[in-house]
Amino acid sequence: MTVTDNLSIVHLIGQASMLVQLVMALLAMLSLVSWYWIFRKWFQIRSAQTSTGTFERDFWSGADLNTLFQSAAAARDETGGIERIFESGYREFTKLRAKSHDQSAIIDGARRAMRATHQREMDDLEAHLAFLATVGSVSPYIGLLGTVWGIMNAFRGLSNVTSATLAQVAPGIAEALVATAIGLFAAIPAVVAYNRFTHDIDRIGIRFDSFMEEFSNILQRHLR
Repeated sequence: MTVTDNLSIVHLIGQASMLVQLVMALLAMLSLVSWYWIFRKWFQIRSAQTSTGTFERDFWSGADLNTLFQSAAAARDETGGIERIFESGYREFTKLRAKSHDQSAIIDGARRAMRATHQREMDDLEAHLAFLATVGSVSPYIGLLGTVWGIMNAFRGLSNVTSATLAQVAPGIAEALVATAIGLFAAIPAVVAYNRFTHDIDRIGIRFDSFMEEFSNILQRHLR
């Protein structure tokens, strides 16, 4: 077997110690799960951005509020977050207006309903972001653990050798460094995705907040 074969990735993983192999397996599993959630969150955020833009165009084009409400209520499970915020606020507004003449109480009730829905929507968008942050921060250290253990085994194997050569040391160190490489492979995409998704979700949240304030002003003008 040639030196190149000895230093191939597959051979290095196969020759690694049990602990290093367990570390590599754990990192590979973390990487697969993080990639799953990266794609899931990417599609979810893209859908939220698209639905928010579509509803804002319909809302500010002068569409009738009752028509928008009926449309949002009829397909509540299929609509976007901003439509559910609008639907909950307008539902509470019409319910309180039929029972009370206190304008401030009506507006406050509508705002509370929208705020509760807003919080649920943001929680749903932010779900599993903590997992990506954890993978991004912990994976390099898990890989480093495998590397340190592998290097310790490599030098322990040379304790009875009178003169060590590079050919004797290189395979052990190389198989140990594979764990660090896999740790970085798992961590880098998770960190990049977490930062990007956090930025996009913050922007969606700002759009939700702006809509709630503007819609509250519209409801207040309706009462007057």
